[in-house]
Amino acid sequence: QVQLVESGGGLVQPGGSLRLSCAASGSIFRIYAMGWYRQAPGKQRELVATITNSGSTNYADSVKGRFTISRDNAKNTVYLQMNSLKPEDTAVYYCKGVAGQVYWGQGTQVTVSS
Repeated sequence: QVQLVESGGGLVQPGGSLRLSCAASGSIFRIYAMGWYRQAPGKQRELVATITNSGSTNYADSVKGRFTISRDNAKNTVYLQMNSLKPEDTAVYYCKGVAGQVYWGQGTQVTVSS
């Protein structure tokens, strides 16, 4: 079993920044990829960014150049640095871990509004 706990969401003005964290616990040695997804009201959950154990990253076109995913293996934590935030980035952000099966965190709300 793997447990994922997100933190770092909140309210920010357009153009601002936030950093989300996802702390993993449990059978973390089995995790070979982690990622961030988001779901806005009335929309499907969508990929934001992923990172593998080897450090390979992938981003949605809508966040390229603004968001950066990274991981700290010593802390078993994955981060999402979000810069130049836009109102359309408003959503619940979920952390996903892949370790034989898919695990999800509980989500953290990000609201971009003036």
